[in-house]
Amino acid sequence: MKIEDLEKLESEDLSTLPSEERRKFLKMGLAVTGLYLGGTVLSLTSVRNAEASSVVPEPGKYPYNPHYTMVIRERLCIDCEQCKDACVKTNDVPGYGFRTTILERRRSLGNGTHETIFMPVLCNHCNRPPCVRVCPTTATWKDEKTGIVLMKPSRCIGCKTCMTACPYNARYFKEETRAADKCNFCLDTRLSKGKEDTACVEACPADVRVFGNLADSESRVFQLVHAPETMVWVLRPETGAIPNVFYTNA
Repeated sequence: MKIEDLEKLESEDLSTLPSEERRKFLKMGLAVTGLYLGGTVLSLTSVRNAEASSVVPEPGKYPYNPHYTMVIRERLCIDCEQCKDACVKTNDVPGYGFRTTILERRRSLGNGTHETIFMPVLCNHCNRPPCVRVCPTTATWKDEKTGIVLMKPSRCIGCKTCMTACPYNARYFKEETRAADKCNFCLDTRLSKGKEDTACVEACPADVRVFGNLADSESRVFQLVHAPETMVWVLRPETGAIPNVFYTNA
């Protein structure tokens, strides 16, 4: 493949490429760092540059242990919304709110046909969370032990600056508590009670979501993120937030 061909591909949605073609990028030392979402296109960079910018984490270099992460195998999602229902029941999410949702996009296959791809999204529990940086009352912060971005409703003054700052639109305002609310990887409702998975992961019938400790080289999330022949990307890497939710085409 020529350099000029690579430059053209940088502006294309690479999900249109066959798996054999995708593997070529890995063999050429290229990593995928962006995915189409609301007009943002998939982008390529060298694996070395990706690791240097912390888009793709280097093994053994994690700020936390456990370093909780979720890997979403996008193409397995069937939009059954069982993950959303489980989250609502487990975390007392009101009907107007959300801690996770599912976006969809259509890709033309030619001849008037198209493919619909479903994309689960949630709080990305960033290593450099913009929401934490802008909160004037420390109502939201990053837990020093787990890296999970947390909320304390009693400190929230309802200014909604965290909602505006979030690159992933992953927060909503909960009227019952008069505070911003979002996913916390079920820390209070499940993890602290000995459960190993979040409610959405346990409820998913298609094994789309995989949750675990990225600092554990034996964990499934570690093996998925560092699989040599798998493309892994994060949403909106250009923000510098360094998210901890990774996407892959199963």
